[in-house]
Amino acid sequence: MTHIKLTLKGYLVTGLLIWLPLAVTWWVLDMIVGTLDQTLVLLPDALRPQSLFGFDVPGLGVVLSVLVLIGTGMVAANVLGQKLFDAWDALLVRIPVVKSIYSSVKQVSDTLFSDSGQSFKKAMLVRFPHQDMWTVAFQTGSLPESVARALADVGDDFIGVYVPTIPNPTSGYFVMVARKDTRELAMTVDEALKYAISMGMVAPAQPKAR
Repeated sequence: MTHIKLTLKGYLVTGLLIWLPLAVTWWVLDMIVGTLDQTLVLLPDALRPQSLFGFDVPGLGVVLSVLVLIGTGMVAANVLGQKLFDAWDALLVRIPVVKSIYSSVKQVSDTLFSDSGQSFKKAMLVRFPHQDMWTVAFQTGSLPESVARALADVGDDFIGVYVPTIPNPTSGYFVMVARKDTRELAMTVDEALKYAISMGMVAPAQPKAR
């Protein structure tokens, strides 16, 4: 009887390990597609799928969103489009409440997605939250000159790193640590982020020996 219970428990755990990632993936994709499908309200009533085909077409909002993004990028690539978006930025930064939100989001997006921005450079280990502990962190952009001058009297070379909180890596701590107190990891940023989010349960694959 005990053997049967252990076998059923093993089957249950195996089935859970198979279906749980699929269910979560389906839920996330369904949420994204459902959210993007709401962009169809931008179309005139006569051009909406309900009017053309008599039924809704799931995922059509994703196609529309991609086309809008591509079109916006094409417009912004020329001089006239750049001037229009500059004028739009100048208008938004004059609105009191919108200014703080828009400027913060724009700065983060420019840092992460723009070719001229500075996103995470490398994965490393840093002593955090105290000297007897190590955690995964990511080196960010170079320190501003004013910050580097303020730390010059310490005598060490400092770098800025981002320490993500787990399991939500979108929040975390930005700290400045001495370079000598860091250890660079032989991992890509994606591998280190996956390793941190999984709380050490998903280790990066070891490179095969040639």
